[in-house]
Amino acid sequence: MDKAGVRAAFVAAGLSRLLKDIDYISKDSIRLFSTPAGEYDISIGESRIGGVPDVPPGFTWPDWKGVPQSFIAQLYLEEVHPYDIHGALPSRGMLWFFYDANQETYGADPADLGGWRVIFSDDYAGLQRTAGPVNLPAESQFKACSVSFASEITLSQQPQFEIADFDWTDEEIQKYETLLATFPDPDDHTAVHNQLLGNPQTIQDDMRLECQLASHGVTDMNDPRVAELSKGAKEWQLLLQIDTDERIGMRWGDAGMIYFWIIGFDLKAHSFDRTWLVSQSE
Repeated sequence: MDKAGVRAAFVAAGLSRLLKDIDYISKDSIRLFSTPAGEYDISIGESRIGGVPDVPPGFTWPDWKGVPQSFIAQLYLEEVHPYDIHGALPSRGMLWFFYDANQETYGADPADLGGWRVIFSDDYAGLQRTAGPVNLPAESQFKACSVSFASEITLSQQPQFEIADFDWTDEEIQKYETLLATFPDPDDHTAVHNQLLGNPQTIQDDMRLECQLASHGVTDMNDPRVAELSKGAKEWQLLLQIDTDERIGMRWGDAGMIYFWIIGFDLKAHSFDRTWLVSQSE
């Protein structure tokens, strides 16, 4: 659905007055459609979710508390680039995503730092398909999926955080929530929803303040640093959202999702060393 389609959906939902706010609450994203595949049905260097990664010589597999991390996804950015409307991601290179194999890292605690890794390289010569270390638990390894991409517009599930002068009535909020329940179409809500960029599909609360505070070592809302740090919460943006996918044995808590977040200026600098991860489930 393009921006004209979003506007039409608002009008059909009786939200014509809120057309003024669409630019604040809609964001372009890149949908990742995953299809289970044989490990070697996916060529070396192609984007994939699950399975084992294709890594350069000398690659060091990330671990956490002495246990190798689960491999989540690799993204070949030349495949992604045609769908990156605003050129937010590097146009070439590879991104690899890893996460705590024991799934005990949720993102609310500063001590969680290190429980995930996002690795970027624009030099991907000599990639080799590399199985995980022998002590990576079998239940923390996932079957492979090939990936295709599409540009999508996503809507915020917390519009009050996006609009400075939020003036929606209770009735308008209710109509918007009804719209979200079928956007972009009813069938999409039962599908696996992996995406790059855009507005996340939150299961609990907005995550940006959590990322900002935890990444700065704050856990107590009474901490005197909270007020100043909170000003930077909106600098965080979604990098990658990965959904539970029972087809490949990938399950986050109670059918939840994991979200990799990045500060906007780090993304512009193609610097992926300071990402933050949040895990949410029902």
